[in-house]
Amino acid sequence: MTDQPIGLHRGGPPETVLPPDPAAVRDALDAARADTDVERRRERLRGVARANPRCVSVWAMLGDVARDDIEAYAYFRVGYHRGLDQLRQSGWRGSGYVRSSHPENRGFLAALDGLRRAAAAIGETDEADRCAEFLVQLDPHPEGSGNSTLPG
Repeated sequence: MTDQPIGLHRGGPPETVLPPDPAAVRDALDAARADTDVERRRERLRGVARANPRCVSVWAMLGDVARDDIEAYAYFRVGYHRGLDQLRQSGWRGSGYVRSSHPENRGFLAALDGLRRAAAAIGETDEADRCAEFLVQLDPHPEGSGNSTLPG
């Protein structure tokens, strides 16, 4: 069990918020994100992943700078599964909201959306459809316009 709160909403399913990454990890991700050289950014992110393999956001970010669709699929899938592990540790029981309005959830949602895109790119349409449906179930009304699932 965890001491993370699970919010109950009248007339709706519970809402889960993942624990935040440590400040040092967030700083390392921000530094990598700011690097305009894709190769250097990829290597910085790989370093963060080596040191923090449970960090969901780093896997999503690696998927975004992958060299091809297969590599992206693998990174996003790792992020997705790491995120599911963290959700369960935070009290999620297979249903309920995981909203992008909580920055802590965005890495997982980005990994799931990335997995959706990568699955579609390699022709795994049933997986892409499952991911799309799961995204809507977790966060039916993502905040803002554009991609609200970006980590950070």
